[in-house]
Amino acid sequence: MYIKVKSEPGSRKEEIIKNKEDSFEIKIKEKAERGEANKRIKELLSKHFNVSVNKVILVKGSKQKSKIFNIKT
Repeated sequence: MYIKVKSEPGSRKEEIIKNKEDSFEIKIKEKAERGEANKRIKELLSKHFNVSVNKVILVKGSKQKSKIFNIKT
């Protein structure tokens, strides 16, 4: 399943906001440096969808705020 994610790195608290069935807004504490934010987003998505981190794949947008992830179930 492909999902769209709008990331907000450097937030005070971490949360996942579901906008639509396949669209999420994710606020994370990590800054967008050296892939730390992407790694944390993958961890949060794996917990949300109850899958391992290896099944969450960043398809597009590694250096943008708008990203597309593939969740393999």
